[in-house]
Amino acid sequence: MTDRKDELAANLADVERRIAAACAAAGRGREEVTLIVVTKTFPASDVRILSELGVRHVAENRDQDAAPKAAECADLPLKWHFVGQLQTNKVRSVAGYADFVQSVDRSRLVTALSKEAVRNGRELGCLIQVALDADEPAAGGGRGERGGVAPGGVAELARLVAGAEGLRLDGLMTVAPLTGEYAGRQQAAFERLMDLSTDLRAAHPAANMVSAGMSADLEQAVAAGATHVRVGSAVLGVRPRLG
Repeated sequence: MTDRKDELAANLADVERRIAAACAAAGRGREEVTLIVVTKTFPASDVRILSELGVRHVAENRDQDAAPKAAECADLPLKWHFVGQLQTNKVRSVAGYADFVQSVDRSRLVTALSKEAVRNGRELGCLIQVALDADEPAAGGGRGERGGVAPGGVAELARLVAGAEGLRLDGLMTVAPLTGEYAGRQQAAFERLMDLSTDLRAAHPAANMVSAGMSADLEQAVAAGATHVRVGSAVLGVRPRLG
């Protein structure tokens, strides 16, 4: 286990240097950006090591993996973020351990999350996932290839979250799209998300989280103004293949 701890410590230090350098280049303070380590497909033992190394935010995208891992690590001072596409039949489970759901993208999900948050006596932080590859229908309700609501649907969904019992509207999240006008243009995509965040905060001033950027493009996200970056492989290494 010592070898693994040494490996994770070295990787974390490298990612920390990257974030600090990106913050300096953007004229931002390092404290303005929170690192979320995406632990999907990796064991609870890695989560425990990360906690020992000072990590406080971890993310998962599959409830069947996340639920037992969160239970095994319930004694650790961690904040759990759910970042994957969330089916309503998984909401009861996710609402039991997640501190933040970053993939809120439709009204049915808001209703289900609210019901389970109230049932558990918890408050769930919610981020609207924005799909920058979604078509913009007249009603503004399109969805993206990897989930998320089209930019035109953000305001209405935010209104629903803000008014839902047991939920707290915390901000916006996006994944750099693989198709459409922002494909291969990560920084432009993240700058578009920041514009949407400005609009959101005009109506909901406390919703100031902007979750963007992963291992390959965290610098562009920091440059654009992201408050949270989601880093997996740069910390944990190449992911095990899912069988």
